[in-house]
Amino acid sequence: MRMSQFFLPVLKDTPAEAQIVSHRLMLRAGMIRQSSAGIYSWLPLGFRVLKKIEQIVREEQDATGAQELLMPTIQPADLWRESGRYDDYGKEMLRITDRHDRDMLFGPTNEEVITDIFRGSIRSYRQLPRNLYHIQWKFRDEVRPRFGIMRGREFLMKDNYSFDLDKDAARHSYNKMFVAYLRTFDRLGLKAIPMVADTGPIGGDMSHEFIVLADTGESEVYCHADYLDFTVPDAATDYESDLSPIIEHWTSRYAATDEKHDAARFEAEVPSDRRIATRGIEVGHIFYFGSNYSKPMGATVMGADGVEVPVEMGSYGIGVSRLVGAIIEASHDDDGIIWPASVAPFHVGLINLKVGDADCDRTVLEIYETLRRAGVEVLLDDSDGRAGGKFATMDLIGLPWQIIVGPRGLKSGVVEVKERRTGVRQELSIEAAVATVAGVTEA
Repeated sequence: MRMSQFFLPVLKDTPAEAQIVSHRLMLRAGMIRQSSAGIYSWLPLGFRVLKKIEQIVREEQDATGAQELLMPTIQPADLWRESGRYDDYGKEMLRITDRHDRDMLFGPTNEEVITDIFRGSIRSYRQLPRNLYHIQWKFRDEVRPRFGIMRGREFLMKDNYSFDLDKDAARHSYNKMFVAYLRTFDRLGLKAIPMVADTGPIGGDMSHEFIVLADTGESEVYCHADYLDFTVPDAATDYESDLSPIIEHWTSRYAATDEKHDAARFEAEVPSDRRIATRGIEVGHIFYFGSNYSKPMGATVMGADGVEVPVEMGSYGIGVSRLVGAIIEASHDDDGIIWPASVAPFHVGLINLKVGDADCDRTVLEIYETLRRAGVEVLLDDSDGRAGGKFATMDLIGLPWQIIVGPRGLKSGVVEVKERRTGVRQELSIEAAVATVAGVTEA
């Protein structure tokens, strides 16, 4: 993509309303623009990142055997009355009346809708287990939307729901999502720690939040420092095997959000030099809530003994749009964003320092086409701007690599390659520069 054709409205100054790093950088880098309080338009740069995160989430869900569908954003209130949550959910729910005076709502979550789908389709224990997910925009009418997409009113979420015959099978479904979440966040370049958490309005008696440690997080969190060194399960994990050893390992140390924090236990179990007491960003939340929805909504199956029983359920959420902000909070410097390669909007920023110079124009075009043929995503800065401005923009938007082409280097047969994360610069031949960038990108 050529910068001259790409819609990238970067800002030199930080808008006054931006209070945290991710909000400031997303506005400055031209990733989002506010439409109304807590509601944002995603511009091309931000949207590319969002879609890459979404795809990684999807791949890890599919690996567990979960199946994707798509449920509506507007839900009938009657389903929520069946579960008993319509009047309990509070003002965060945006309630709507349609032209026929039917009570509707903009869904903040989908337990009721998926339970309705299940009860109309599954009747026998032989059809279990089932795990269904979708990636969809949600709305919760936050009283104080702030921090940009980190606490907005409209957000993109992956939510899925497991249905099992009994508690043992339901626990296995829970464990599968636990492992999938560890892998998902690791692929996104995040160290996410599972912490015992409150179940909130979802309900249930077992819940873990996956927390990224960050000073700007919304929750106080407490954990053992060993978690920072734990190794995430690899892609060869057999999700049909017994996953309990993995879960036991990842819950073997103290880790809790403030709602579940036990100060005395924390001090007793964690050596003073290994205690982490900080703030964290919730990027995922998993729940086991048994028959909380299946009983009141009549979601039952016929067991092997011929007796109908309510299914055991769990739900599992990942804030896809929130993850964009979380990654920035965890990976930035004074100059801008530093994207992990897995979610970077482009892998390489190609800078022409002297547009109009025949050698520079020819060389840049050759590199651009070579990288594109190799499957490397390139953003070519072909603008007439000054070198300092070009460097600042590329650092701001945080692409993993920069290739800088200028007349002085070309006289010596070299171009400059910069790795954004380390800041290391090296002069290489054109062939070596392409091979270096393409090789690291493919790895």
